[in-house]
Amino acid sequence: MGLIQAAVGAIGGTLADQWVDFYGVPDGVGSTVAVFPAVAKGQNAGRGSNTQGSEGVITNGSKIIVPEGYGLVLMEDGAFTGFAAEPGAYIWNSDDPASQSIFTGGGLVDSLIKQSWERFKFGGRPSAQQSAIFVTLKELPNNKFGTQSEIYWDDAFLNTQVGAITRGTYTLKITDPLTFIRNFVPAEVITGRRTFDFTDMDNPAGEQLFNEVVGSLAPAFSMYTNDPAKGNRISRLQQDSIGFAQSLSAAVEQNYQWRTDRGLEIVKTAIISIEYDANTRELLKNVQRADALSGSRGNSNLQASVAAGIEAAGENAGPGGLIGMGMATGGMGLGGLQQPVAPAAPAPAAPAAPAAPAAPAAPAAEDPMAVLKRAKEMLDAGLITQADYDAAKAKALGL
Repeated sequence: MGLIQAAVGAIGGTLADQWVDFYGVPDGVGSTVAVFPAVAKGQNAGRGSNTQGSEGVITNGSKIIVPEGYGLVLMEDGAFTGFAAEPGAYIWNSDDPASQSIFTGGGLVDSLIKQSWERFKFGGRPSAQQSAIFVTLKELPNNKFGTQSEIYWDDAFLNTQVGAITRGTYTLKITDPLTFIRNFVPAEVITGRRTFDFTDMDNPAGEQLFNEVVGSLAPAFSMYTNDPAKGNRISRLQQDSIGFAQSLSAAVEQNYQWRTDRGLEIVKTAIISIEYDANTRELLKNVQRADALSGSRGNSNLQASVAAGIEAAGENAGPGGLIGMGMATGGMGLGGLQQPVAPAAPAPAAPAAPAAPAAPAAPAAEDPMAVLKRAKEMLDAGLITQADYDAAKAKALGL
């Protein structure tokens, strides 16, 4: 009974597989799906009867359409038999008896009699396993990474260890489809029974990639911030999606050999947030202050600070305060302003005694013209106010 059933199945399957198939991309394929089977389009708008063909058999002469951005991988009995990376229409051609068809020149004997006999020997099923699968050659978006606690790396610019919690996304690209399929894709995807999506939470391979990216974040941050070509600035990370992606890709390659062993590469990154630890935040504040006080802007800030100090001294202490500020600034203009020396009080009478050498005379007061000239220069430079100048003028002239 079993032999009769096998014979009936062999003949029926052989006849059904004589139809030439039309293969394309399945409906509803998402932008994050990396590998998926080519599906036969047995019907179109209700027309067509090619719906009873055997699973795992592609009839010779069948047409497979490859759209832009995808590659086509052909497999037979578990081995690669062809790959096409250019868009267009391709025709299946195999020497296996299961693919022969009377519609494409297989002949009656090879297409029906020999094929039926081969299937009879295998219990009615085809003697070959064939599949056509698509591989996405475009960037695969929305691959997430993130850390639950701080990661630490050495920062050349801050000259210390930096810590942060970070999260973001990256895009992947399959750079070597055959290596990727051979070394990383499960068998049920290769045989066309399901799709492969990196972002699928139930995909253990995608979860493994997530863990490897998180494990490579610290060396990637270190690589980026210690690269002189990047300016050694951590603040540029969130604006340089391609530059940091190169550092992350290099770190992943160094740790896990994505490119060489899996045919994968990180193309772009988008860092959504970086939350630095308390010590790093304080260091970054100091760096901001130093940046604000560097170069010509720093000179302007210093001059403004000096002018404000002189003004405050003039308001609080009058000309005496101005004189003190001038001395503190190293003689920047008011350093020569001095208060007149008060004449010494006459000494009390004393018994006559031998005449002693005369005491040195008190230093002569500075020329009022020179004092006023310096004060006017400081007024013109904006280092003192008009009120400060008027007070200095009155003091110098004894008014």
